[in-house]
Amino acid sequence: MHTPPRSRLAGAVSALALAATFALGGAGAAAAGERQAAGPSYVALGDSYSSGTGAGSYDPAGGDCKRSSKSYPALWAAAHSPSKFSFAACSGARTNDVLNGQLGPLNSGTGLVSISIGGNDAGFGDTMSTCVLNSDQACLDRIATARTFVKNELPGRLDTVYNAIRAKAPSAKVVVLGYPRFYKTGVLCAGLSDTKRQAINGAADLIDSVISQRAAAHGFAYGNVTTTFAGHELCSGSAWLHSVTFPVDESYHPTAAGHAGGYLPVMTSAASRLAGVRP
Repeated sequence: MHTPPRSRLAGAVSALALAATFALGGAGAAAAGERQAAGPSYVALGDSYSSGTGAGSYDPAGGDCKRSSKSYPALWAAAHSPSKFSFAACSGARTNDVLNGQLGPLNSGTGLVSISIGGNDAGFGDTMSTCVLNSDQACLDRIATARTFVKNELPGRLDTVYNAIRAKAPSAKVVVLGYPRFYKTGVLCAGLSDTKRQAINGAADLIDSVISQRAAAHGFAYGNVTTTFAGHELCSGSAWLHSVTFPVDESYHPTAAGHAGGYLPVMTSAASRLAGVRP
């Protein structure tokens, strides 16, 4: 049995651990909650942006995966009554964790799949810790390293995951969700400099661009959340994202409002387009 590790991004030094918890969540096995109703079978895969880390109301049976009843997959399932809802997303997951621990619920009868993945592979937890604790130049250097990985390595990893999903669930409609920009820029804001905030946003835009391109290449729908989160970034005065917080693994993750207002409408629209119906 694959046991989900504690967050990969927690460091030995508490300050680094605090900043590093941008991690999009801990890898994990696919213990899945299931509900019986009327719609197509739905499987939610991915990292902490899918599991709902930061939204609260976690299923204790999910352990470190932090699967929230306020996450966008759970909210979508509650609104649309799938015949089966398998919640496999897990805090801290990377692409290999999806491949090795989350694909079990997929089968020929799966009707809908959602996934967010790639941020942990790109090392954005370490990037955030560097940017929070160090100079502008150190932040820019670390982001440059992450951008190189996203351009050169991440596409192949995403292709492997997307191919595996299609092989296991050949008839499923697949929605791939991206990540929001984290900061409002051009305003006074305690914490990171505007230089750092702009660079972090640029890195988020790049990973979204790569994810969108690879999703399209596989015939999957891409859900862009940058528009729904616009005006709700950190430093906006109405943030739908946590800054550094406790528990530390919820830092830089969407709040319950972020899932309900930022992710759920995008998921609903994308799933409806795939089904050929109005949202």
